[in-house]
This record gives sequence, C-alpha cells and structure tokens, in this order.
Amino acid sequence: MTNQTEFTGLGLAAPLLRAISEAGYTTPTPIQAQAIPLVLAGGDLLAAAQTGTGKTAGFVLPVLHRLLDKPAANPKAGRPRCLILTPTRELAAQVEESVQTYGKHVDLTSMVMFGGVGINPQIQALRRRVDLLVATPGRLLDHIGQKTLDLSGVEILVLDEADRMLDMGFIRDIRKVLALLPKQRQNLLFSATFSDEIRQLANGLLSNPGCVEVARRNTASELVDQSVYMVGQKQKRELLAWLIRENRWEQVLVFTRTKHGANKLAEYLGKNGIPSAAIHGNKSQSARTRALGDFKDGSLPVLVATDIAARGLDIDQLPQVVNFELPNVAEDYVHRIGRTGRAGATGAAVSLVDGEETRLLAGIERLIKRRIERAEATGFVPAAPGTHVEVSDARGPRPAPRSHGRPGQSQPRGGQNAGRRAGGGGNGQPRGNGGGNGGRSDGARRPRNPGGPRG
Repeated sequence: MTNQTEFTGLGLAAPLLRAISEAGYTTPTPIQAQAIPLVLAGGDLLAAAQTGTGKTAGFVLPVLHRLLDKPAANPKAGRPRCLILTPTRELAAQVEESVQTYGKHVDLTSMVMFGGVGINPQIQALRRRVDLLVATPGRLLDHIGQKTLDLSGVEILVLDEADRMLDMGFIRDIRKVLALLPKQRQNLLFSATFSDEIRQLANGLLSNPGCVEVARRNTASELVDQSVYMVGQKQKRELLAWLIRENRWEQVLVFTRTKHGANKLAEYLGKNGIPSAAIHGNKSQSARTRALGDFKDGSLPVLVATDIAARGLDIDQLPQVVNFELPNVAEDYVHRIGRTGRAGATGAAVSLVDGEETRLLAGIERLIKRRIERAEATGFVPAAPGTHVEVSDARGPRPAPRSHGRPGQSQPRGGQNAGRRAGGGGNGQPRGNGGGNGGRSDGARRPRNPGGPRG
C-alpha cells in the first residue's frame, strides 16, 4: 500500500519527484493526494476543492507522468497530446508555469495560447512539436479556424475551473472543441464548486469518473479573517484609503463590480498618495501583465480588479483582500476572498457595504453559513460633503517586501517563474500565479528551470 502522505508514495516518475523536491515540497494537499492516483490510473475524474488548495498541481503532475510514461509513437508539429482549457488568460499562464516548474527535468514541450497578444508567434510555435497545450477557448478556436492546430492527437483533456467557464458563457465553445477531439481520451474536470451545471456537464463528458471533493460546496477558507464595514457609498473611497494607511497594508487586492469603477478607484488612490493600478477585461494584455508583475514583486501596493482576477490570480502570501463593492453573485465572494489565506497561510478579507448592499451581504452569509463580523473604523472621520481633500502631503504605505516564500511550506501550488513572459509571469514562488508576460509568450518550449525566488 502506498504512502499518500508524501509525494514519494503517489507513484510519480522520478524526474517529477526531483522537481517537486527542488521546489521545496514533500507533502501533497488533500486534493493532490486523492486526485493524482486516480489520474495516474487512466480513468476520467471529476474533482472539486475550494480555491487555494493546489488543484493545478493535482492534474499537472499526473498528466506529465502519463505523457512521459507513454511516449508519442509519431509526434507531429502542432498536434498536442494533452489539451488544458482555462477560462482566463491569467489562469492559463498559471497552469503553464506549473508545467514549466514540474516538467523541467522531462523531455516534453509545452506552450500557452490566449487572446490579447499577437497570434503570429503562436502560429510559429505550432510549427514545432507541442506535447502539452494550455489555452483559452476563444484563441484555441481562432487557431482551429486558421487550420494551424491539429487536435486529432489529444489523449488527455483537462477542463480547469470549469464552473467559471460556464459562468463566462464558454459552453458553446467547449462543445465545439469537444467535437474535434478523439472519442477515446482521458477527461479531467476540475472545479472550485460542484454546481448543478457542472454535474450536468460532467454527465455528458465523463465516463464512469472518479470523484474527489475535499471541501463542501462554496466553503470559504477558515484561514481568512472576514469583516464588514458598514459605510455609505460616497465614503467608501475615503475609508479604503484610511484603512490602507491606518493598518499599514502593504499589499492589498481590491475588487470592484465594474471596469469603470476600477479605473476611478485606482485613480483616486493614486491621487491620494497610494500607488495603485486597475486590471480588467478592457486593459491590454501588456497593461495587465505589467500591473500584475508590479503588484507581485511589491512595487505596487494596491491592485484594483474586477472579477476577472477572482480566479487564476495567485499571489504568494497575499495578506489582504478588500471588497470595495460586494459581488452580485454570492459565490463570487468566496472566489474573491480565496485570493488570500492560500496553502496554509492566513489572510484577511474586508468588505465595504452600504445600505443598498445589505441584501447581497445577507445572501453571502446564507451561502457561507456564518455571520461576518461587523467592524468599526474607530478614528475615521469622513470629509464633509463638498469639502476638497488635500492630497499633496498624503503618504502611501511602504512598498511590500519581495516575498521569499513560506518557511516550511509543503504543498505545491503552481509554477514559479524566472521573469515575466507572455502567458507566464510571477513572483518567483512555486505557486503558479498566472498573468505575467511582458515578453514572448506563445512559443512552444521545453519545460526548464524557471529560477528561484527573486529578492
């Protein structure tokens, strides 16, 4: 009987165990301990775990093992053996980082493709061998339309964050892709939740699957300290700036409902001496990459985001999340606050709630089956209506120190990165955060050592 309390007992190939050890991990998370043996056995799998528990490594490691264990008989350019679909560019980049980290000692090639960047470098990369392809649905279908990609050799299909893909309306694209794949293949469906829609998708996709669920549906992490400030909408910006200074928050991710709201809030904070940037779907990929990179390395204290960042954004030891506005969908609250309190670390999530949002707050509390603590902003005095706020002497928080990883951390989360590259990017920690690029991103490349922590 294998010992599943350590990676050495899961049956993974020696080169993968070497990469895991070099990343500093010995103990798998629950989702990894349960999912990896099932994937290695070759069957279909339906797996769910709350965000931040290591789902990415839970499928990347066994997929690499299976591709390594059974080399392609007739490899062809632009004909991947494994296809991993993700809903967002940032998540695609995170997965590719995991492939780079854990596959650095194996003779396999991978590439990532998503929109927002030029398609020609991707076309060039597809003229070479690609064993593992990570893609978003839209750009994948672009390549299929241009006949630059051949899916006839896919042996393993992974749908990552499948619930988010359904939320974003990708079901038609997914069905188009499925129609182009070989009927005989292994299917892995990973999700943060087991919604009714996910189970319906699984029923049509998976054949006699194994099932892994390591946390009850829509569970918020116990490691996240949650609190609510009741405040009028017009005082929210002032209160947020006050909280950042008063608590000396050095790295805080702030969520807004709209793209315009994210831009306005980042502009306000910047004018008040708190360096900030906004990230959302209307931002160019280069702007998103730059903002994420600066936020992760500590040179940008505040990142203001729409829910595009609620999945796939993985910041090492992110201490603070703020809901400037509550999401309209209660489940999104769980995903938002799941950006902190990851892989055994503690974190805090603050929500600024006005009177019109009390209904949304009640819905969130019903979902997570607990009342969120109400906090008082003792000492906060909002400016009188019509009062001009002087900002010339405002002082922002000190830049966050560059992270050097968590001492004693034992769960692999994703990939690390030696620098920013298109579809890659990160802070050098072995977690796979996604979203960075800033360089050429779309070429197939052999997994390599992405380097150690910066700092």
